[in-house]
Amino acid sequence: STYTCTVQIVSDCFSFAICNSSGLKLGLGYDSAKLSQSPFGFLEKNHSDKNFVLLVLESSESVIMEMERVHEFPHTHMNRRPRKRARLGWDVLPPAPKAQVGMFCGQEIGNISSFASSGAPSEISSNSLCVKGVARNGSPPWREDDKDGHYMFEMGDDLTPRYKIYSKMGEGTFGQVLECWDRERKEMVAVKIVRGVKKYREAAMIEIEMLQQLGKHDKGGNRCVQIRNWFDYRNHICIVFEKLGSSLYDFLRKNNYRSFPIDLVREIGWQLLECVAFMHDLRMIHTDLKPENILLVSSDYVKVPEYKGSRLQRDVCYKRVPKSSAIKVIDFGSTTYERQDQNYIVSTRHYRAPEVILGLGWSYPCDIWSIGCIVVELCTGEALFQTHENMEHLAMMERVLGSFPQQMLKKVDRHTEKYVRRGRLDWPDGATSRDSLKAVLKLPRLQNLIMQHVDHSAGELINMVQGLLRFDPTERLTAREALRHPFFTRSHLRR
Repeated sequence: STYTCTVQIVSDCFSFAICNSSGLKLGLGYDSAKLSQSPFGFLEKNHSDKNFVLLVLESSESVIMEMERVHEFPHTHMNRRPRKRARLGWDVLPPAPKAQVGMFCGQEIGNISSFASSGAPSEISSNSLCVKGVARNGSPPWREDDKDGHYMFEMGDDLTPRYKIYSKMGEGTFGQVLECWDRERKEMVAVKIVRGVKKYREAAMIEIEMLQQLGKHDKGGNRCVQIRNWFDYRNHICIVFEKLGSSLYDFLRKNNYRSFPIDLVREIGWQLLECVAFMHDLRMIHTDLKPENILLVSSDYVKVPEYKGSRLQRDVCYKRVPKSSAIKVIDFGSTTYERQDQNYIVSTRHYRAPEVILGLGWSYPCDIWSIGCIVVELCTGEALFQTHENMEHLAMMERVLGSFPQQMLKKVDRHTEKYVRRGRLDWPDGATSRDSLKAVLKLPRLQNLIMQHVDHSAGELINMVQGLLRFDPTERLTAREALRHPFFTRSHLRR
């Protein structure tokens, strides 16, 4: 039989609440002062049920139980959590009478088995215990989330008995990503711990569904990040991924925003389009493609010389170039299936398509626009449209790509008609400040921008990017069409 034991502490006394396989509770109390004077705490049988338990807790280095006072860690909210899947039993409080809810803080010992029915305890190894606060493979003390709902942790904590936290890899609006050791698979993994806030939990469940669907069709796992596992832990959805390298954005940032070589841009662009074509074939739209959501499989790099001015030694500097061009797309929390009348705001600002800003509805082409912006950013090292305001953003698009089609501007709804005047974009009259005017005027045309950074293949690259950044989404290249563009087909791709 399997028994669960909960340690409860109130004032200066604590009790063990032991449940048998039928859920019947055997309540046993002890005075904490008396227990601390003895190396063993002996629990005697106090119930007539034949399935009783006799438990010995050793006061040793391998089994250390930490007690926490109830008022510091209330658990009443746990019963109200939405459960789309059974949570891990080791982190769920055993059922308690309603009168006790809010009074006790439980610590669970799971998988305690092999007790002799004769009343004598069997030998219990420290590995068989899952005790909150235990030094080996245990659950860390309960900590309150921060004010924004982020999970609070310390390096070395266990995240369930399977995962040990080694480092923090990143943080975003969704939550945090931690580097953890997977004791079962004997490998490092990345665990995304989502904020304990309803909307982020819901987005995480959508992401899990999308990842599982993608995994069914992407057998080789070559396009999208692979999900290893997921669980609900202390009101935080945790998604376990294969561990990858740094994001394209982080690589650019650490490289002082130096551009990527054109051959590397070609290889990354091809893989990105191949991934998006794969998603679009499944009727999925990512909606949040950006350099932060594209990860290199390996962070290894080499340093190559970069000459500025004359080729004298003093003018040589070095930039990092990834050893491998292999990438994978991540973050499917905003991914949606294609359907009619999708007109809510999607995408991160710099990579947002014009039809999204103008409220004209969006579909697969919004991903293609984002890819066009990403390709230019990899070529130049900087985001193409650096703005946080709609009118300025639209004006930047016109400055770089030419005027909006009139038939497109005639379709704007009442929420965005303020950006249009007499069938044209209301610029510069609609500028909000002199700084906004300057920010738009300093931008070069797309052709000039790319030719400043690309020596060879510039013509094919410009033509391809123009196809990705067409204003009218119905005229924009599809991912499959872009993959057949000469920019990719005339060059040998290094895989």
